[in-house]
Amino acid sequence: MARVAVIGAGWAGLSAAVALCDAGLKPTVFEMSPHPGGRARSLAVDAAQPLRLDNGQHILIGAYTESLALMRRLGVDLDQALWRSPLTLIDANQHGLRLTKGPPLLAFSRAVLAASHWPWAARLSLLRHSLAWLAQGFQCNASLTVARLCRGLHPRVREDLLNPLCVAALNTPAREASAQVFLRVLKDALFSGPGSADLLLPQCPLAELLPEPAWAHLRSRGVSLHLGQRAQFHQEATPGQGSPWRVGNEPFDAVLLACPAAEAARQVQACATPCALPEALEGWAEQTRGLRYEPIITVYLKADAPAGVHADAAALPFPMVALREGPDAPAQFAFDLGPLRHAPGVLALVVSGAAEWVSAGLDVCAEACLNQAQRAFPALTNIHVLRSLAEKRATFACTPGLRRPPARIDTGLWAAGDYVAGPYPATLEGAVRAGQFAARGLLADLHIASGSDVPFKAS
Repeated sequence: MARVAVIGAGWAGLSAAVALCDAGLKPTVFEMSPHPGGRARSLAVDAAQPLRLDNGQHILIGAYTESLALMRRLGVDLDQALWRSPLTLIDANQHGLRLTKGPPLLAFSRAVLAASHWPWAARLSLLRHSLAWLAQGFQCNASLTVARLCRGLHPRVREDLLNPLCVAALNTPAREASAQVFLRVLKDALFSGPGSADLLLPQCPLAELLPEPAWAHLRSRGVSLHLGQRAQFHQEATPGQGSPWRVGNEPFDAVLLACPAAEAARQVQACATPCALPEALEGWAEQTRGLRYEPIITVYLKADAPAGVHADAAALPFPMVALREGPDAPAQFAFDLGPLRHAPGVLALVVSGAAEWVSAGLDVCAEACLNQAQRAFPALTNIHVLRSLAEKRATFACTPGLRRPPARIDTGLWAAGDYVAGPYPATLEGAVRAGQFAARGLLADLHIASGSDVPFKAS
C-alpha cells in the first residue's frame, strides 16, 4: 500500500484525507495545532470562557454541494447542524432582499421587485444589470474590479447590497475585488438551481460540523493522526530508489501539503537540495509567497433581552443582519447566536477586509463594534464585549487577474487549500473541493483509481 503524508488538518486537509481513505489508503495526517479545523475551528473552552465559540463566524449556502455531501458522508445530521432559510439579506429595520422558494431567476426577480425600501429606479437597475450578467454567462474582463463592474448600478443598490455582499464573499473591498470571481459567486449562489441560494448557518460549533467528525472517521479507519506536531517534508537524497519523500524520518510515496499558504511555501522552499531547488518547485514557492492577505475580525458581544421579552427570545429580527459600515462602524454583518442554538443574547459582529482595524488595534475595533451594535439595536440593554478575535491571514486578497498557485507542485507532491488555483474565493467550499481535487491528482500520480469526479479547475 502506498504511503501518503497529509500535512495540515484544516478543511482541505481533512477532505483530502477522507478521499484518500475512500480510495483504500491509510494516509498519515500531521497537524501543527492541538486541534483540527484550521482557520474554521472552534476555540478551546476554559474557565474564563465556558461558551464554545468559533474563531470566526462562518456561513454556508445551498450551492456548497461538496461540503454538504462530505458532512453527510461523515454522519452529520444537516437538519440539526445547519439552520436553513432562503437567502435573506436584511438590515436592523428589516429592509433588504428576501428570496422565496422557486426557480432561481423568478425568485430573485420577485425579491428585487418586493424591495420597497428601494426606489423603482434602484430595483430596475439591479434587475437590468443582473439579466445582463446572466446573458453574458457571468463572464467579464479579468481586469475589472467589482466597483467598476457595478459602476452603472443605482447607488442605493451598491451601498445596501453589492458592496457588503462583495466584502462578505471575497473578504476584499469592492474597489479592489475581482469582478470575475464575484460573478462566479453570484452565479452559483443565486442562479445555479433551486436551493442554491439558501442560507445555511451552523447550529453547532464549527468543530462539530466537519473537523471532529472527519477526525473520528479517519481514526476509525486506522489512519495515523498527529496533533501538535510541526511536520517538515523533504526529498530523498537519491530519488527513484524507494519512497521519494520523507516527513521527519518516515518515508512516503507522496505528500499532500494542506497547511496555510505561507507555511506551504516555506516547506517547499526548505526542500532545496545543495544544487538548488528544481525550477518548478522554486516557481511554485515564489508564486505562493506573493499572495497578499486580508484579515477578518470577529467581535462577540453579550446583551440582555429587551424589557418584557423572554431571555431566550431572538435578539435580532433575523439570525444574520446586515450593518451599515462606516468610519466608526467596522462590522458589515451581525449574527444572533441565540436562534442558532448557542447562548441567547450572544451576537457575533464580523469585520471583513479588516486591515485598517487590525492596525488600529483589536480593543479599538471591539469598542467601535460595541458602539455600532448599541446604535443599530437600541432595544438591547447591557451590551458588553465577550471576546474579540482577529484572523490576520483569513483569506487571500481576491483581486483582478490574481494568479494563484496550482495544486500540483511536482509528481507526488500536491497542495490543497482555499488559496490554490480554482473558481472560488477563499471559502469552506473552496477548501473542501481543493482537498478532494488534490487527493485525486495524487492518486493519479500513484496510479490508484479515486472513484470521484469533483469539478475543480483553474479559473
